Amino acid sequence: MTVSETPATAASVAPVLDQANLAEAFRIFNQASEELSSAYTALQGQVATLSAELAAANGALRQQYQEKAALTERLSHLLDALPAGVILLDAEGRTVQANPAAEVVFGATLSRLAWPQIEDRRLVPTDTPGEYALADKRLAVTVTPLDSAGGRIVLLHDVTETHRLRVQAERNERLAAMGEMAAQLAHQLRTPLAAALLYAGNLELPELPEKSRVSIAQKTVERLKALERLIQDTLMFARGEVLGREAFSVVDLIAELRHTFDPLARARGIALVVGSEAGVEHINGNRKALVGALTNLLENALQAVDAGGEVTLAVRREGDRLVLAVRDNGRGIPVDTLSRMFEPFFTTRGDGTGLGLAIARGVARAHGGGIDVRSELGVGTEFILTLPLAAEPDHD
Repeated sequence: MTVSETPATAASVAPVLDQANLAEAFRIFNQASEELSSAYTALQGQVATLSAELAAANGALRQQYQEKAALTERLSHLLDALPAGVILLDAEGRTVQANPAAEVVFGATLSRLAWPQIEDRRLVPTDTPGEYALADKRLAVTVTPLDSAGGRIVLLHDVTETHRLRVQAERNERLAAMGEMAAQLAHQLRTPLAAALLYAGNLELPELPEKSRVSIAQKTVERLKALERLIQDTLMFARGEVLGREAFSVVDLIAELRHTFDPLARARGIALVVGSEAGVEHINGNRKALVGALTNLLENALQAVDAGGEVTLAVRREGDRLVLAVRDNGRGIPVDTLSRMFEPFFTTRGDGTGLGLAIARGVARAHGGGIDVRSELGVGTEFILTLPLAAEPDHD
């Protein structure tokens, strides 16, 4: 038989349970407090570490800011001190910043002004690319795009003094060339003039036979004609330009040269070969000057070959240009002589003026073309004259 618990016994068990729960609760509380204290301590350590890192970052940022401020100040002073003008443009082409040199150049404040408006109204293009005239100044203008912001930087260099010195140097060079040319011309004139004076002096002799008088007179006229030819060549070379232009066919030009040189070549026993691939092409220029230039080339070729030799005039078209090649199978030209072929008054012939090839090159350049020479000793020489073709005429 089970004896029932009395109320006194139940009352004694309850306090024991409450004390155990309370002790367990205190243990849990103490454990949580310790964990919270440890977490707080760790948090304080992290805060201290982050504070130190933040202070270091702030110090680095402050140093970078100070360095950038110093760099900005130096760049600002540099822009202000630059003798060249600097203009900063935004993406729309408006002026964002301009240094004092740029404002001095234009004589006005450039802030927010559009660069195309400044360029069109104030700057006048010159013959030199990239250089402009502004009142009595000459400016070299360079526009450089900015990759990042889409703007541009305009650099203005005052090249007025440089241009003046360049013009002066070119003038001095021309004067020196004229002086050298005058000295060479005087040397060239002296020999035929002395010969003409000598022949003319003999005509005064009363006992001179009539036959001898005629012969001496003819020689005098020949020397005077040589002087006239030299003066004409010199004037043509000095003028350096071709006056009077007309459109004429290449076929007519070649026919005239063939008609002139066929009998000369036959008389010397030289074969003249003319090969033309040109059709109805036309040249716009001075026909007389071009005939004279090609005549000089053909005469030199005939002088370079002996009897039984061959001179060829080949004509062909290359794109929009006409190529006329004069070849001979003569002795060829030495390298040291070849480099001086186009020098005025340089000649290897006793009766030459030394201006034929120089005039031929001048005529070619005046027509927008050029002339070149190739030669090999024992093989022959080739002069190549290139000329631009005239536009094709319209046909109904």
